[in-house]
Amino acid sequence: MGSSKASNEAHIPEHTISGRAYLSKGFLKKAKTIANENVRLLKDVISGETPLVGIEPSAILCFRDEYPELVDELLRDDAERLSEHVLMIDEFLAAEIDKGHTTKEQFTREKRLVKLHGQCLQKALASTATTIKMLSLPENYTVEEINSGCSGMAGAFGYEAEHYDISMKIGKLVLFPAVREADDTTIIAAPGTSCRRHIKDGTGRTATHPVEVLRDALLPLNARYTDSCNL
Repeated sequence: MGSSKASNEAHIPEHTISGRAYLSKGFLKKAKTIANENVRLLKDVISGETPLVGIEPSAILCFRDEYPELVDELLRDDAERLSEHVLMIDEFLAAEIDKGHTTKEQFTREKRLVKLHGQCLQKALASTATTIKMLSLPENYTVEEINSGCSGMAGAFGYEAEHYDISMKIGKLVLFPAVREADDTTIIAAPGTSCRRHIKDGTGRTATHPVEVLRDALLPLNARYTDSCNL
């Protein structure tokens, strides 16, 4: 998403799943095996110049938060170095904004309201500040964070029959009413996969990942060129 001031190339390195799902269910041995494999695959690929960027907070933050303590002793230093160059897509784009590589001129001037539901692990281990910064880049976008805790889904928790009722009750506390009260022109944004699923099931509204919101706000290349010539 770089402007003429910088160019970024995206590559998908060889890797396996993050292991977050196994960790959430207590399968630590399996999660450790996965962490070891990923660190071996990525330790010589990821650096400050080539960070590991992810769009699902719970998955990408696993590399940053759990891996240094989860891997075998011989891989601890490698895991620590890897963790220093792991970014959520929100963090990466916020840094690009600060560097002036991504600017408001690239985006629509349409006026929109965005209601944001932050993902739990992101709120616990990082921050939603970079998400708000990213979503606020289009100059007429107003971002309001919903004052909600967990959506109620909590990964696979809400998918399990024995937890369905409590999962829906949690959603009805704050999140679902806030989504239902939003008019049809309001964008509902949620970085968490399970959060978006729960919002859909609980309210009928489709929530969008923040990076998709920003993508949809991009002006066509010819419009960006015309605007820059008129500055």
